[in-house]
Amino acid sequence: MRLLFFSAFLILGFQACQPTGPSADTIYYNANIWTGDPEQPAAGALAVKDGKILFIGEDYAAYKGPETEMNDAEGRLLLPGFTDNHTHFLDGGFQLASVELRSAQNPDEFIRRLADFAKGLPDDGRWITGGNWDHEAWGGELPRREWIDSVSAGHPVFVSRLDGHMALANSQVLALAGIHKDSPDPEGGTIVKDTHTGEPTGILKDEAMGQVYAIMPGRTEAELDEALQRAVQHALSLGLTQVHDVGSFGGWTDLATYQRAYEKGKLPLRIYSFVPISSWARLAEYVAENGKGDDLLRWGALKGFVDGSLGSTTAWFYDPYNDEPETSGLLVNDTIQLRNWILSADSAGLHIGVHAIGDRANDWLLRVYAEAAARNGQRDRRFRIEHAQHLTRGAIGRFAELGVIPSMQPYHAIDDGRWAEKRIGPERIKTTYPFRSLLDAGAPLTFGSDWTVAPLDPLEGIYAAVTRRTLDGANPGGWVPQEKIGVEEALRCYTSANAYAGFQEDKLGILKAGYLADFVILSENIFEIAPEKIKEVEVVRTVVNGAAVFVR
Repeated sequence: MRLLFFSAFLILGFQACQPTGPSADTIYYNANIWTGDPEQPAAGALAVKDGKILFIGEDYAAYKGPETEMNDAEGRLLLPGFTDNHTHFLDGGFQLASVELRSAQNPDEFIRRLADFAKGLPDDGRWITGGNWDHEAWGGELPRREWIDSVSAGHPVFVSRLDGHMALANSQVLALAGIHKDSPDPEGGTIVKDTHTGEPTGILKDEAMGQVYAIMPGRTEAELDEALQRAVQHALSLGLTQVHDVGSFGGWTDLATYQRAYEKGKLPLRIYSFVPISSWARLAEYVAENGKGDDLLRWGALKGFVDGSLGSTTAWFYDPYNDEPETSGLLVNDTIQLRNWILSADSAGLHIGVHAIGDRANDWLLRVYAEAAARNGQRDRRFRIEHAQHLTRGAIGRFAELGVIPSMQPYHAIDDGRWAEKRIGPERIKTTYPFRSLLDAGAPLTFGSDWTVAPLDPLEGIYAAVTRRTLDGANPGGWVPQEKIGVEEALRCYTSANAYAGFQEDKLGILKAGYLADFVILSENIFEIAPEKIKEVEVVRTVVNGAAVFVR
């Protein structure tokens, strides 16, 4: 009898040591976890089951089963996965295999890089695109077709400025597009012409670029698929677990590319795909028939444009540019038409994000958003203004008042800050990229890159928001330093705030039991190192849906 009792005691004791709930697929332990969850800000371990967080805390023993994979984080910082609020994702994939002109520091280097790239191409007349040049790197002189005609080697060349709002065409492309001395400026665009001869210089701004896009050969599905995979692998290596893609090839082509990858099981990154606001009726019908996707690939959002960019002097301001006083910018779309699209798309229940950079463009868009909300009634609409770079003081408070999301890209501040004052003067820059002011006003600020306009790396974005050190080293204490924010605030802009901006705050953006298991591990603790070192930190591991999709 005593033997039976002792055996039963041993069995019960053994069972008491076993997990009381389901065993985890994977456990990360010995971690320094910043959860982003105000109710449980820190933890030392995280357990994953079926793509979701099963447990987060300290004592993980109850979730360790015989098949559980154990991962020692070695004391490193573990964070929610980064989301980028604004990318041109397929463009980025193509740019990774295109000529690189962004870091060219003078015209000679610009010409040499393009010449070397052309020499490496087959002699088949294929187009040279991409580029991402920045004329401010050599003092502001715009490139001309004469620079590249002799080195194009028979290839049509159409290379964009880094902001995507103007591009340089060689003479071959101008001829193919039918652009000549007597060509008028299209509505919403500018054909830059020589002041002496009247001939096109090769620079086309905003809607003038459409005349070239109309005659460019289309990308094949195979080329698009390859570009996507290049972009995905690059994004995962930087700790991105989701991107909001505002389109590279008209939006619908981009979405079709993502759907092909999804169906083949080749989409290890979450994507929220935007299509042009001009196609709102088509999207409304598509959503009615197909829903809005799932947690991996979603749609139902629209992207529009009010104006151009600061670098191209096409952002729409109240006052003229200081260095080009003949212009205050331009409208990419007719305001009557754009207003009608916004009102109609909102009435259809679609999510709307519109590009606005100049102060007048932002004020106009805020008024239209307020009108849409008043006209179409109460709804959780989460209007977004993409970029929201140059604001009036009154606009800053309006974002919070209306609940409009400023979808901003902090790297632009340390890039444009090198030369923005010569464009708009010392007074207007005081409310330029106003991160601190927007947060203090209660606006739902979010962050991203605008890749390929700026680097995709979210750690470079955090560095930019925290230090505001311009790329030329001229502002070691920060450019417009009163608008700097803290590391934790910048992290929230890349995680939980972006989850909110995409209607996913109940499943992503923080690390919490029941949420999707998207997280990253960093090589250094960005809370402890000097802020200027943040851009040097690397991603050690990226996890999406519980699966390690990148390991350095």
